[in-house]
Amino acid sequence: MHVLITGGAGYLGSILVPELLNRGHSVTVIDTFQRNDASLAHVIANPKFEPVRGDARDEDLVKSHVAKADLAIPLAALVGAPLCKQDPIAATTLNRDAILMMLSHMSKDQRIIYPTTNSGYGVGQKGIFCTEETPLNPISLYGTTKVEAERAILDRGNGITLRLATVFGMAPRMRLDLLVNDFTYRAVTDRAVVIFEGEAKRNYIHVRDVAKAFIHGIDNYETMNGEPYNVGLSSANLSKLELCDKIRQFVPGFVSLTAPIGEDPDKRDYIVSNEKLEKTGWTPDHTIEMGIQELIRGYRTIRNGIFSNV
Repeated sequence: MHVLITGGAGYLGSILVPELLNRGHSVTVIDTFQRNDASLAHVIANPKFEPVRGDARDEDLVKSHVAKADLAIPLAALVGAPLCKQDPIAATTLNRDAILMMLSHMSKDQRIIYPTTNSGYGVGQKGIFCTEETPLNPISLYGTTKVEAERAILDRGNGITLRLATVFGMAPRMRLDLLVNDFTYRAVTDRAVVIFEGEAKRNYIHVRDVAKAFIHGIDNYETMNGEPYNVGLSSANLSKLELCDKIRQFVPGFVSLTAPIGEDPDKRDYIVSNEKLEKTGWTPDHTIEMGIQELIRGYRTIRNGIFSNV
C-alpha cells in the first residue's frame, strides 16, 4: 500500500512509520518537523519513505498527496486538553477541520484509519465498562474535536476509528507528559509525586501496541470497516493511586501524595472494555508492568532538566 500519514514524526508516528515500512508499504509523512528532532532519522535510508515538510491544514498540499494514497492515517493533532485550551483555534482547525478537509478529497474507495480518544467517554458510571456503544460525552475542546472528526469518518462509511486509552512507553519522539511516562519519570528522578483526583480511573496502552492495532486494522480492514474500537489493556483499568502502587514495585521508596491541587479538564474517570477489538484477533504484547520497567531503563538515557544546575 501507499500510506499517507499526517503528523507522522510525532510520538506514535515514530513507532508506526518504521513498522509500516518493515511490512513493505510505501509511506509519505506530512509533518511540520518543527521540533527539528531526529524521530524518523532511522528510516530515511528506506527508499519507500518520503518526508514532506508542511502543515496538515494546507489543502493544496494534502490534496496532492492524498490523491496518491491507498490509506490515510491522520495523526496530526494537538493532543490533550491543556494544549487545546492553550490554542483553541489550532485545536479546532487541526483536530477537526483538517480531517474534514482530507475526507473531502478522498474517494469512497480510499481507506482511512483514525486515532481518537477514550476522553470522549467523559465521566463513566462506577463499575460499568465503557464499550463502543456507550454514548460519547466529551467535555473538553480536545475531546469534542476528536469525537466530531470520528463521527465524520464513520458517517463516510469507509473508515476505522481507534479510541485510544492513555498511551505509555518509550519512543524516538518521546512524550514525558503522558500519565504513566510522567509518573515513572518523577519516581526515577524525584522519588515522589503529588497527585490530584487519585481515585479517578482510566485505561492504558503501550505505544507499540497502538501501532500493532493500526497494523491489525490494515490487515483486517474488510471485516473491521465502519466501526470504532477501544484500544487498551483490559488488565489495566487503574486509578492514579493504583498506578503509583505499580510503579512502587520497581522503584522502592517512591512516595505518592494526594492533594486538591488540580482538576482533570476531561473529567476522565471510567473503566473501558476492549473486548470488541480483542474479538477480531488483536492482543497487546506489553503489560503496564513491562512498560514501567522499560521506562525506567529509558530514563537512564534521557533527562528533562536542561535548565537545571545538576
